[in-house]
Amino acid sequence: MNPKGSRAQTWFRLAASLVFLSVLLAVSWTWWAESDPQGERELRVLVQDQLHEWFPEEMGPASGVYGLFLRSAKASDGAAPRAVLVHGLDEPGNIWDDLVPALGEAGFEVWEFRYPNDQGIDRSADLLAEHWPQLETDHPVMLIGHSMGGLVVRDFVSRLRHPEGAAPAVHGPAVAGVILVGTPNQGSEWARLRVWLELREQLAPGADGRFSLFAGLRDGTGAAKIDLRPGSAFLRELGERQWPTRVPVHIIGGVLLEPPPAMTAGLESIGDDLVSPELDTALRSWWADIGDGLGDGVVPVASLTLQDVPPPILVPASHRGMLARFFAGDPDPPAISHIIDIALGWAASESASPTEGIDLDQR
Repeated sequence: MNPKGSRAQTWFRLAASLVFLSVLLAVSWTWWAESDPQGERELRVLVQDQLHEWFPEEMGPASGVYGLFLRSAKASDGAAPRAVLVHGLDEPGNIWDDLVPALGEAGFEVWEFRYPNDQGIDRSADLLAEHWPQLETDHPVMLIGHSMGGLVVRDFVSRLRHPEGAAPAVHGPAVAGVILVGTPNQGSEWARLRVWLELREQLAPGADGRFSLFAGLRDGTGAAKIDLRPGSAFLRELGERQWPTRVPVHIIGGVLLEPPPAMTAGLESIGDDLVSPELDTALRSWWADIGDGLGDGVVPVASLTLQDVPPPILVPASHRGMLARFFAGDPDPPAISHIIDIALGWAASESASPTEGIDLDQR
């Protein structure tokens, strides 16, 4: 018997066994995760806590990474409330580059909250509460959340800062109002692709440009993506919690699929040629249904809505395009003008009803 051939067969069997075992483990994990997402979430949180216990220095936040950061100083008269911006999942960091100067020009003091975006959403809300008292209490604060950041905002306001029927769990400025931009209030099926996003995060380079396992793990171990799934335990509990009536909410969403002029003309001509207004109406309704179902490409229009909240303001844009330009020469993102209008309306209302003499911690 040829010894070289025998060794080759042995290595081939070993490699085939490893591949089979890897596939079996992946299939088993996927089956279990899909059948018990809450159990998967608890396991991921447990792993994150254990990593912090074993590797406190490596898993600790890098200096200046997480917390509240001033982006634009307040107006000299200090009349307008502050704005705190809360980013979403896997955000590279430039989502606010167009909104910050617009709010600054409108006279607002603008802060940005940064957090480990792949940890459980409730933990991110807890972290916001931890930093909230560093804001001055002379004026209420407007909260603006993009995508998953809107869920962080909702959890923070309803559970920690202004819980209905209970004392605040955190002190600091009151919340003047909330704007949710592209927030999947009813969840997003994109969360099911979390395995690919996690792979990108775990292979992220460290500050020195080299691969670092902890660079990705510091952002969490994937619990947020489970929270984002439609029907998740987090979303059910958040939806059942009573929203404080003193905090107004506005929702802005994107519709990616807008009929181009040629399509609009085509739909009109079909109805005209067949002399059928009913067909024209049906075709327009069909096209609108496609756009609503697709939404901004990540969050369908139906997922934006909340009970007892005004219908979403819809703008023709993608999930990030509502707030951020792709190229420097692009027109202003369409959600920004709506945000400024809402913010100025709240500022005017606050000026008409000053909070001097009111204990803001009890509002």
